[in-house]
Amino acid sequence: MKHLLSLAIIFFLPTLLFSQTVVSININGGINPASAEYIHQSIKKAESQKAECLLIHLNTPGGLLNSTRDIVSDFFKSTVPIVVYVSPSGAHAGSAGVFITMAANVAAMAPGTNIGAAHPVSMQGTTDTIMNTKGTNDAAAFIRTIAEKRHRNVKWAEEAVRYSVAITDEEAIQDSVIDYIANDDRELLVQINGQKMEVNGGIKILQTKNASIQSSDMGFFQKVLDKISDPNISYILMMLGFFGLIFEMFNPGAIFPGVAGVIFLVVAFYSMSSMPVNYAGLSLIIFGILLFLLEIKIISHGILTIGGIISLLLGSMFLFRQSPTENIVAVSWGVIISTTLVTSLFFLFIVGMGLKAQALKPVTGADSMIGSKGEAMNLIDPAGMVKINGEMWKAVSISGKINAGERVIVKEIRDLTLYIEQV
Repeated sequence: MKHLLSLAIIFFLPTLLFSQTVVSININGGINPASAEYIHQSIKKAESQKAECLLIHLNTPGGLLNSTRDIVSDFFKSTVPIVVYVSPSGAHAGSAGVFITMAANVAAMAPGTNIGAAHPVSMQGTTDTIMNTKGTNDAAAFIRTIAEKRHRNVKWAEEAVRYSVAITDEEAIQDSVIDYIANDDRELLVQINGQKMEVNGGIKILQTKNASIQSSDMGFFQKVLDKISDPNISYILMMLGFFGLIFEMFNPGAIFPGVAGVIFLVVAFYSMSSMPVNYAGLSLIIFGILLFLLEIKIISHGILTIGGIISLLLGSMFLFRQSPTENIVAVSWGVIISTTLVTSLFFLFIVGMGLKAQALKPVTGADSMIGSKGEAMNLIDPAGMVKINGEMWKAVSISGKINAGERVIVKEIRDLTLYIEQV
């Protein structure tokens, strides 16, 4: 019996060892609602599969603090250990990435990576001193709480927020900011094998040495939301939406521009719902477009156009609030200037075409006769007959007597009678 039991253990032991699973995901870009939802679902997946841990490959310049708080909260509530691995070489965990890395059960970095610079930044360069101080204090308290819970370097964590300090992987492990440096996933899993991890609900001993790695990708809609959560994309979608509605207004019944415009606006406002939108900036953008439209209808000698350009430019700059608690939420200057320039040139072209059309002489109807030249068929004193464009017309002279055969020009037409004067 003992012999059979030993054979069974020998036979099934490799299967038991290799049955351990590690769920692996990649966060490569800004921290936003899409990445927060992705991490949340990945934690749930790891819990349902009773995985040894969730391995998060992180490479981010930062992101939204609200989304970061959601991620950290999910980390603390997770029943599976969270391993954040700043990788590959050349990657960095900046701003919000510092909070996420330090909140993990295991924090690791690949050689040639860096972490830090978590000071909250303004989107437009200047912020109210009091608001900036409040935001910085709030972020500092948040990072201290994380560092204390995970037994990491509290002093460095606060300096990363207050003074934007950043360090390399070697400096990070020396300062107890991270736990491991590993060249790849397998090396990291070997290093953390057998470690005791405090998770929600108790202590878990990691068995990751021979664990299989199961990758989990973002869903389609998460990828779409991740892309449109870029403030530059949201801004461009919003402007396209406005243009679509304007085209529909000037071409009623075209349908497609109006439908596309509404769709673009809805998608843009949905993506902006998670960002610190400044409604004063949005109002300036709308006001600027209205000024362009008025320039088409009203001859202001360029005043309305200049006002529209200034309003659009300022509105684009101030589209997102000067919030000291959010990071990297800003429209790039290249996008702002390009959009403002294209919009201005477009409306200036429309205005120019309108002015040219207004200057053209009517080419149909009775009014087209005004300015035409012809010949007096008899003595006109003051009435008579003239020949214009091969047609005979009754005419009245407004410049005195006109002899037969003299050249005349039409100045006015009333009741099918031409009012003429001698050329």
